Amino acid sequence: MSMTSEEIKSNVEKALDEIRPFLQSDGGDISLISIDNDSLVKVKLEGNCIGCSVNQMTLKSGVEMTIKKYAPQIEEVINVS
Repeated sequence: MSMTSEEIKSNVEKALDEIRPFLQSDGGDISLISIDNDSLVKVKLEGNCIGCSVNQMTLKSGVEMTIKKYAPQIEEVINVS
């Protein structure tokens, strides 16, 4: 059974809530921009996370993995600047 768009958004927000404390401890933050076709999540890294050398890696591994844990139908997470 697949989730509704609303459930996906809710679950993505839960995933971001799990990630946020780690980013905030480094003076950064993350916000959800959009979810396209219930499969592509666009997020925006903020604060110290911008231009941080590890942010692309962090985004791909940590953020994408966490989001997929909550919402398995998400296929990709991209950072928009």
